[in-house]
Amino acid sequence: MTSQIDSSSAIQSPTAKRSWAETLKVYLEPPTLRMLLLGFSAGLPLLLVLGTLSFRLREAGIDRSTIGYLSWVGLAYGFKWVWAPLVDRLPIPLLTTWLGRRRSWLLLSQMLIMAGLVGMAVYDPQLSLLPVVWFALAVAFGSATQDIALDAYRIEAADVDRQAALAAAYQTGYRVAMIWAGAGVFWVAAWAEISPAAQTALAASSATAGEAVKVAYQHQAWQTAYLVMAASMLLGVVTVLWSPKPAEREFAPAKNMGEWLQGALINPFADFFKRYKWHAALLLALIATYRISDVVMGIMANPFYVDMGYTKLEVANITKVFGVIMTLVGAFIGGVLSMRYGVMRVLMLGAVLSAVSNLLFAWLGGRGHDLTALVWVISADNLASGIASAAFIAYLSSLTNVNYSATQYALFSSLMLLLPKFIAGFSGQFVDKFGYSDFFIATAMLGVPVLLLVWLAAKVKANEA
Repeated sequence: MTSQIDSSSAIQSPTAKRSWAETLKVYLEPPTLRMLLLGFSAGLPLLLVLGTLSFRLREAGIDRSTIGYLSWVGLAYGFKWVWAPLVDRLPIPLLTTWLGRRRSWLLLSQMLIMAGLVGMAVYDPQLSLLPVVWFALAVAFGSATQDIALDAYRIEAADVDRQAALAAAYQTGYRVAMIWAGAGVFWVAAWAEISPAAQTALAASSATAGEAVKVAYQHQAWQTAYLVMAASMLLGVVTVLWSPKPAEREFAPAKNMGEWLQGALINPFADFFKRYKWHAALLLALIATYRISDVVMGIMANPFYVDMGYTKLEVANITKVFGVIMTLVGAFIGGVLSMRYGVMRVLMLGAVLSAVSNLLFAWLGGRGHDLTALVWVISADNLASGIASAAFIAYLSSLTNVNYSATQYALFSSLMLLLPKFIAGFSGQFVDKFGYSDFFIATAMLGVPVLLLVWLAAKVKANEA
């Protein structure tokens, strides 16, 4: 308990005696490099069951309403706190003895993700949509479970002073994976497609016009792409197997199921409220709203690009590749600034930049099809997102008690998404009624209360120091 309070207050005071060389050297330490690779493993599945999958299904002729309903697969990430106590406490037969609690859960979840991606590759959604959905759910569940175990592993892998650097490395790996799962999967699918000449010949030989239309969707191309993505998960598997077994806290054996549930489920939440008392409400409000501007705006970003006349290639190269690179730069800057000046100051900076960058999209809406303007807006928006994410992850880490790190962090990261995703569900109706410009301005205004919450949380931390 004492160590947690001390570490929480530590984020308020930057490390004044550390030189810039010493600050940057932390990015070359083994724990940081491992977190880079594990971040890649964490970031790979997300788009494959959401954005990329929706593109694939639409190309296969699945109607937009069905695709919209299938986006609820992503709710697995919002409710991962439900089974986080199991990941925090429950050993896996044989695996836990061999690898330890954190690494055994990481390996099991990675195996589930790989199996799910293979299943999504094998089945053709034009012929068998339901199996694709079930395998997508398996990938989402495995991915959410991997997040739980990885967040706990990261928190326990280094002291609080290095959490910002680990968060930045994690974000870097995560964003690189999103490039691969976003733009890369399209590149692989395009490479595996039948040539245009072969498509024309095949279409001409079709018995009916309906059969000719089906040629546009090439299942074998997507099959190849998803199998490549499944193989890419091996990077995380190898990292887990070659990582050192972390020191783990021993829990007293439970006398019965009720005692086990008390320790695994009730105590983690009771501990948080006991430590922060009435301040817990303030902290939970901040967690629930900090990324609200980005999440709500992001739902309408792709429709906005389409309506502005940007092609798929332009959107892929600028937003999926260049934009992710800018997020990496922002994550690196956020990690360095957090170690030098303290997490709370950078948390405030990230909140301001996230809200202001949404206003740039309102400006972009008046420019029409302007690639130069899009590059500048994406640069500013993703840079802001990277800074905010690195600081926010470090802040969430500081709030956890190492005795319940998996459960408490899962609760925080789930809470971070639930309210924004619920509000984002109405974003399409808002745009239809008021237009893109007013929508982007409104999402920026959603960030104003966040500034007040960060200021109040900073004062609470200052009083505890």
